Amino acid sequence: MAHPYVVTISSEKGGVGKTTLATNLAIYLKALNEELPVTLLSFDNHFTVDRMFRIGRTQGRGDVADLMNGRAAEEIIEIGQYGVQFIPSSKNLHQIRDRIKNSDVLARVLAASALEGIVIIDTRPDLDVYTQNALFAADRVIVPVKDAPSLENCRNLYDFFDSQQLSRRPLRILPCLVDTRIRFDGPFKDTYQLLKGYAINRGYRCMEGFVAKSPKVESLSTNPEGKIYPVLTHGRGTDVHVQFTHLARQIYLEVIKEPERRLGQVQREEEQAVTCRSDAFVARRLRLESDCPLCGKQLVEAQGIINAGYYWETSDQALCGYLDDECFSEAVFRHFYRSKREIGTTDPLRELFRESAQRSYFVLRRGASTVNFHRQQLAFYRFDEEGLEVSCKIIDLKDLESSPGVAKQGLTALLARTLIEGDGLLGDRFLLIRRVGSDLPEEILYDDLHQPFLGAAVRIASQLP
Repeated sequence: MAHPYVVTISSEKGGVGKTTLATNLAIYLKALNEELPVTLLSFDNHFTVDRMFRIGRTQGRGDVADLMNGRAAEEIIEIGQYGVQFIPSSKNLHQIRDRIKNSDVLARVLAASALEGIVIIDTRPDLDVYTQNALFAADRVIVPVKDAPSLENCRNLYDFFDSQQLSRRPLRILPCLVDTRIRFDGPFKDTYQLLKGYAINRGYRCMEGFVAKSPKVESLSTNPEGKIYPVLTHGRGTDVHVQFTHLARQIYLEVIKEPERRLGQVQREEEQAVTCRSDAFVARRLRLESDCPLCGKQLVEAQGIINAGYYWETSDQALCGYLDDECFSEAVFRHFYRSKREIGTTDPLRELFRESAQRSYFVLRRGASTVNFHRQQLAFYRFDEEGLEVSCKIIDLKDLESSPGVAKQGLTALLARTLIEGDGLLGDRFLLIRRVGSDLPEEILYDDLHQPFLGAAVRIASQLP
């Protein structure tokens, strides 16, 4: 199944005719080929799309907010007037705005959908996260401009494409609401030629033609019934009708001539990313130490990871593995919190430690006062989720000599395997430790959790003395 060709209408300047352009272009494209699926959606909250295309008063099964939350487009699409499909607008987009962190969310949702033909996206008059998503997914971006200020705003759209390392090729300027009665002396005879000349001078490419200002067209959205009428049915006697016909033919020819789709590229990149993430997981899995360095208990087996409470990794990423939950808690209380009483496995103090560990990173590294073999210190840090220091405990390694046998051997074995170098001294690297879930300890090996883990390591490293 072919991916749809995505046309985004975008301008940071309001009042340039974006919605009029989006809605009428959908109708004209459908008129060119009745068999061509044309789907329209809008990130603006004026509900013009719904008012213009909805048949009857039935409530939709979803809206664009659901689409951005990952719901399949074919589940919420409606068949509207003139044969145009549309996804209902939403008044709740502001509620999910902060959850949308990337500009590729819409592209991935549309790439996974069953939509075909052409998708037209109407955007808000600002470069917010929804507009960015609409731009990222586009095969063609039409930027309506009506004056010098709206042309100047185009720079931000081009800068966005550059920041995403996308080709500028999809971007096209379209002079709109051009008053054809205005004439100039000199090389530019009218507003259209002037705007086109300014655009070309700035290195912008243009669509062929323009859309004129027309009182007749403007009146199609202002009437006692509150309806919005299309140019095709109620403005055939205007120049705008001819101009929209010409514009629709340009887009239609692009759809026919360009077999490659932006969404196909996005899907291939996503598949490659999934493969890379899978390979990275396997590579990390193979690097794991099989046993707990504190007690020697085997934690990593062929069929999975068992009884692991904490994941550890050296700051140079050379070594990694897991720690037994009870072993790590015992070592912390015995050596760094200097508990004089036995802390049982169900002791409230140990439960409190486990609970706080869910929101912490722990670090073992050489103490700042370490100078030679006879005076080595070990620092035990706790950092919060943002990588900010919460506490620090320091012990002399010689104090391990007075520890009970098992406790001494555990911490000594951990240091010997991870931090102590060939000369018997603690080296420059540190050990980063993070609590893992008992249901799926290997989850931290996946990119979604391992990349934040590495990011925390970088932030923590910048703070360590």
